[in-house]
Amino acid sequence: MPTYHRTRTLHAGEDRVFEYLADVNNLPKYFDHMKTAKHVGGDTVEVEAEVHGEKEHGEAWFRVDRTARRIQWGSRDSDYSGVLDIKAEQDRTIVDIELHAHHEDAEIDQALDTTLDHIQEQVEAPDARKGTATDS
Repeated sequence: MPTYHRTRTLHAGEDRVFEYLADVNNLPKYFDHMKTAKHVGGDTVEVEAEVHGEKEHGEAWFRVDRTARRIQWGSRDSDYSGVLDIKAEQDRTIVDIELHAHHEDAEIDQALDTTLDHIQEQVEAPDARKGTATDS
């Protein structure tokens, strides 16, 4: 199973970054292919995504460890999963993503970079630093 890895340093506080990423409702704001994400109980999330022009709907698990500042997720139907770790470094926050996919895909590296771009745009926005997120 291939593993993909990316790290990004953000100019935003650790609490702000973690709370934004731990909120299931924000998933479609930073994952390009995800169209909807809805918490349905326990660690279960209903998701809808568009991948290669095809709509996919299913259940995933999404686990937040506030003490470790770690978010884990995965598919209920396959071995696709990921881990996102958040660490403070002075006045910055380091976001580290590790993704496990069931097959090699050249587009995954670009998708991870794009995801980190979206996260950075959202948490570094002037209104985000005040503790409010935009609903754009």
